[in-house]
Parts: sequence; structure tokens; C-alpha cells
Amino acid sequence: MEKGVLAWLEDIKLAIDEIEEFLPQRRDFFEFKKDLKTRKAIERNIGIIGEAVKRILNVNPEIKITYARKIVDTRNRIIHGYDMVSEDIIWAIVTNDLKNLRQEIINLLDE
Repeated sequence: MEKGVLAWLEDIKLAIDEIEEFLPQRRDFFEFKKDLKTRKAIERNIGIIGEAVKRILNVNPEIKITYARKIVDTRNRIIHGYDMVSEDIIWAIVTNDLKNLRQEIINLLDE
């Protein structure tokens, strides 16, 4: 696997790990919604994940990352349509999707 791709995969893993650290132990949407700093830090890391996925696909489109297009689209919405970012969508991503993405990235790093 290309050196750049490996670095981007590591960036994705690190961003997911940071998101996990930022979230409180008790996963409560209403607490999340009130915590501006945590929301912004998580949005930033989701943006990093989306940018890394975009770069990976530009270098090697054969690498399979589930929902890659949606990940990049979410990054674009956070960066360019910041006023349309929904706390509900961010919450759904961090509580439903990141665990699977993290495992997928670990598997790719182990190849």
C-alpha cells in the first residue's frame, strides 16, 4: 500500500480515537447538543476523516471504504455548508458509524 495512503488511514484512526475521547462516557444527545466545544471538535475530526478518505480514493480508488462517498459528502457539508450541519446527523455518525469505520481502517492498516 502506498505510503501516503497508510498515513491517511492512520489519520482517520487518530481522528476516530479523538472523537471517542471527546465524547462523555454517558452518551447523551442533549448534553452533546449543549456542548459547543465538543461538537466543534468532533465536526473538525469528521472533516479530517472525510478529507483523508477523499485523498485515499484519489490515489487508489480500489481501496474499499464503506460509505466513502457519504463520508466525503459529510466533510464537504461541514466545511462548505457549515450552516446546514445538523447535530442530529453528527450524533448519528459518532454513535452508529464510527465503530465500524474504525474496524475497517484497522483491517486496511493490517493488510
